[in-house]
Amino acid sequence: MNKTRILFSAMLFSLFFVNCKKEEKMVDFKSVTDDYFKEKNELNPLDATLNGQNEYNDQFVFEMTDAYRKKQGKFFDKYEKALSGVDTINLSAEEKISYHIIKWETSVGKELLKQEANLMPINQFESTHLKIMQFASGTSAQPFRTEKDYRNFLKRMELYSVWIDSAMIYMEKGIQKRVVLPKVLTEKMIPQFEEQVTNNVEDNLFYSTIKTMPASFSEEVKTALKEEYAKVITGKLVPQYQKMTRFLKDKYLPASRASSGIGSLPGGKDLYAVYVKQWTTTDMNPDEIHELGLKEVARLKAEMEKVKEQVGFKGTIVEFFNHVRNNPELKPFEKPEEVIANFEAIHKRIKPNVDKLFSLQPKTPFEIRRTEAFREKTASAEYIQGTADGTRPGIFYVPIPDVSNYNYYGDEDLFLHEAIPGHHFQVSLQQENKELPDFRKFNWFGAYGEGWALYTESLGKELGLYTDPYQYFGMLGNEMHRAIRLVVDTGLHSKGWTREQAIKYSLENEAESEASIISEIERYMAYSGQALSYKIGQLKIIELRKKAETQMKDKFDIKVFHQKVLESGVMPLALLEKKINDWILSGK
Repeated sequence: MNKTRILFSAMLFSLFFVNCKKEEKMVDFKSVTDDYFKEKNELNPLDATLNGQNEYNDQFVFEMTDAYRKKQGKFFDKYEKALSGVDTINLSAEEKISYHIIKWETSVGKELLKQEANLMPINQFESTHLKIMQFASGTSAQPFRTEKDYRNFLKRMELYSVWIDSAMIYMEKGIQKRVVLPKVLTEKMIPQFEEQVTNNVEDNLFYSTIKTMPASFSEEVKTALKEEYAKVITGKLVPQYQKMTRFLKDKYLPASRASSGIGSLPGGKDLYAVYVKQWTTTDMNPDEIHELGLKEVARLKAEMEKVKEQVGFKGTIVEFFNHVRNNPELKPFEKPEEVIANFEAIHKRIKPNVDKLFSLQPKTPFEIRRTEAFREKTASAEYIQGTADGTRPGIFYVPIPDVSNYNYYGDEDLFLHEAIPGHHFQVSLQQENKELPDFRKFNWFGAYGEGWALYTESLGKELGLYTDPYQYFGMLGNEMHRAIRLVVDTGLHSKGWTREQAIKYSLENEAESEASIISEIERYMAYSGQALSYKIGQLKIIELRKKAETQMKDKFDIKVFHQKVLESGVMPLALLEKKINDWILSGK
C-alpha cells in the first residue's frame, strides 16, 4: 500500500479517535448533570414540586435526621469524585459554568454538614412546616387537578405528621447541646402550630383543597377523598399539632435562649461563616461586610437628605422617616383589592419601556396575589416562580395584614424587585432556557438572584417610575433596607448585637414601620446570612455594568448587557464576573 495513503489513513483514524473521545467526554458530563439533578430532587422533593418536577409530589424527607445528612454527604462525595474525572478543556462555555456550579455546591454543602444547624429544624420565617402549609392551601406549587394529585398530597400529609415527631426529637437534642432558637422566635412559632388545632375538620387549612375539588371528579371519588383527608387531619395532623404546641410551650420555650445571634451558640461563629459564604458566594468575612454596610448606609442617607429637602420637609432625617411612616396621604387604601390594583397599574405603566432595556423577556405568565391569611402576619412580599410550561404562573405575593396602615411609598420599587424585571424575569428566563441542563434551570444562588432583583430597582427612572419624590424615596429606602441588612445581620450573628440594638439601628436609618422592622430583624435572627445576598450581588452587577460601559464605550448596549447577565441563570458571583469580562473582551 502507498505510504502516503497509510499515513493519511492513520491521520483519519487519529482524528476519528480524538473526536470520539471528545464526544464521549461531553456525553459523560451530560450524564453527570442529569444524574445530579435527579438525585438533588430526590434529596429535596418539596423544592422539586416548587420547580414543577411533579414526579416527586408524594415524597417527603426528614432533613434534620442523621440518616438524611449521611445521605447528603454521600451525594456530595459522589459528585465531587465525578467532577475529578471530567476533562474541562473539552467542555463548552456553558458546560464549564455547570462544572464549577456543581463543584461550588458540593464544597459548601460539605461545609454545612460539619455544623449542627439541624438541631434547630424549624423557625417562624422559613421552615418545612410553613412550606407544607402553603402547599396545603392549594394556591401554591402542589397541584390539585387530578385524583392522583390529591392522593400524592394525602401521602405527604401522613409523612409530614411523622416529620413533626422527628423535628421534636432533634429539638430535644438541641436543648441538651444548647443549640436552640431565641425565645422571641419560639413565641412567634407557637401560634403557627396552635392555629391548626381545629375542632371542625372543614376549618382546617389542610382540608382547603377538598372544598375546591374539580367538578369533573365523580361523587364516589369526592366522597372517598373527603373521608381520607378528614381521617388523616383529625387522626394524625391535629394530634401532632397539639403535641408540638405543648412541646413548644412547656419544653422548648423555657429552654430557648436570650441571645439574638447564632454566634452565641456552641460552634455558632463557624456556622455563620459558612452561611456567609453560602449566601454571598464570596470569601468576604463578616467584618468586611459590616464595614461595607456602614459605608452604604452613609451614602444612601446623604441621598435621602436630598429628597427631604426636595419635598420641603423641615426637620432631621429621623423626623422625616417618621413623617413618611405616618403620612396619611401615603396610606390611601381602604380595601386590600386597592393595593393589588395599584401594583397592576405599576405593571401597566412600565410595559412600554421594558422593551427598551430588555430584548430577552420570559413567556411564563405572571400574577399578583394577596398573601394567604395563615402566613400573612409574619410574611414579607415575595415572588414564587411559575413553571416553564406555563401551567402555573409566576406569582407576586403581597401581605396586607392591615390595609388601613398599608403605606405604599415603596411600591413602585417593590414591584420592580419582586416582579418585573426582577425575580419574574430572572427566574422565568432561567427555567425557559432549553440550552441549560435541568439542574441549572431550577437552581438558586441568593447573591445572584437577589442581587439582580435589587439591581433592577435602580432601573425605575429608565422604566418611567419614580416621578413622585416619595416613590423615589421608597427606592432609596428599600436600598437602604438592604444596606442595613449588611450591618445588622453581621451585627447580630458576629458582633453580639441584641435584637433591640438591631431594631434601634434600623429605626434610626430607614422609614419602615416599627412593626415591619421588628419582623425583619426576627427574620434575620432565624435565617442567618440570607439577608446579605441582596446588596453583595447588586453591587457586583452595578460594578460590572460600569466596567462594561467604560471599556466598551459606544459598543456598549444595555439590552445585550442584560441578556448576558440573565441568559445563563444563577451562578456564584465569580462566575458571573468571568462571563461579563469575556463579553467585554470580545467587544460584541
